[in-house]
Amino acid sequence: VYEFLLPFVQVGVTDRISIGGGTPLFFGGGSSHPIWVTPKFQFLSSGKLTMAAGAMHFFNVDDETVGIAYTVMTYGPPDSAFTAGGGYAYARGDEESAGAAVVMLGGEHRVSRRIKLITENYWWEGSGGMVSGGIRFLGDRLSADLALAAPLGTDETVLFPVINFVWAF
Repeated sequence: VYEFLLPFVQVGVTDRISIGGGTPLFFGGGSSHPIWVTPKFQFLSSGKLTMAAGAMHFFNVDDETVGIAYTVMTYGPPDSAFTAGGGYAYARGDEESAGAAVVMLGGEHRVSRRIKLITENYWWEGSGGMVSGGIRFLGDRLSADLALAAPLGTDETVLFPVINFVWAF
């Protein structure tokens, strides 16, 4: 359960700047408890097109610096939009650095007043990716996503549930 096991808060500082962060509620293995921060800046909002740049940077991950820097654009009205993004995933340890390109394609389409079909798909250089699809239930201030996701680049087909809640205050 995404929001319960990986709680996350994102707050708009201005209409174009937001900052967020989170940490897993349960984290085993005896290592440091990771936390992440997510600054984001919307640099274009013109009719049906919006574009933003941001990062998701992780701390306390086995003494490494890891994260992803990205740019994303969404095109379309709120009822039926397409999203595409690209970024660079980075990891730097004491002795070596590594990185990989990441691509995201997604979309949403309203099928009724309170329901949207959604998909969010990721591909990263060298190790596959993830595809997902599901339903978003829309309320006045609360929305809930129920979806299935599958990793790419594995020998077996594995589906796992994705449950997400968003409260707009």
